[in-house]
Amino acid sequence: MESVHVEIDAPFEPAVTGGRLVAGLHLVATPIGNMRDITLRAIDTLKAAGLVACEDTRHSGILLKQHSIHARLISLNEHNEAVRIPQLLDHMRQGGSVALISDAGMPTVSDPGQRLVGAAVAAGLHVEGIPGPSAVLTALAASGLPTTPFYFGGFLPHKKGARTTELAAALQRDCTSVFFESPYRLVDTLAILAEVAPERRVVVARELTKKFEEFRRGPAGILRSHFQTKAPKGEITLLIAPLEPPKWLVW
Repeated sequence: MESVHVEIDAPFEPAVTGGRLVAGLHLVATPIGNMRDITLRAIDTLKAAGLVACEDTRHSGILLKQHSIHARLISLNEHNEAVRIPQLLDHMRQGGSVALISDAGMPTVSDPGQRLVGAAVAAGLHVEGIPGPSAVLTALAASGLPTTPFYFGGFLPHKKGARTTELAAALQRDCTSVFFESPYRLVDTLAILAEVAPERRVVVARELTKKFEEFRRGPAGILRSHFQTKAPKGEITLLIAPLEPPKWLVW
């Protein structure tokens, strides 16, 4: 099937014609915490989609109900991708539209969906992204650390040896490093950083956009002591300053 060409300088409009979404795959960013952090275009896309593929239909059902979106949800995760992807490709080949969402943020970024996107591209189907919330960019922009360039490593490894190796590499980079981390491993991770580079500036961004959002900034050693006495909760984004920070970075 011939791919659909979209002019970059075309006027902004959702890819909806006569109430129907353009056939193909539409990656839709969803809120990372605050339900109001969803774009008008995302709502239009989800309302018009023939199918909405998501990690967990129960979780995504709450979001859709919040915004009065009555869409047909279908699960797509690492356990059923092998079966679901051919089904979704057939749906799109027949002129159907699929909106892909994750539990939070931009789909495929440390979330399921990469295989579906790759298969759709290989099949010559229309693929587009509907931008919106991102924990990575939200944490980076408000961190107080240099933002360009930056390195995003996804979730830090569970095993301590692999995690230590990843953190050692981050400490040698000349740019800010961004990771996702579990609250159950954060203290151990900060301890690894504090042992090697106790004065390196680190930011722990916790529960972004939610009621108890917190940015904790400071040397790795100080942050380790803080979270040892106050156990962290919720979803965490960890940022590590570059080896040679710019002169304007004074905190």
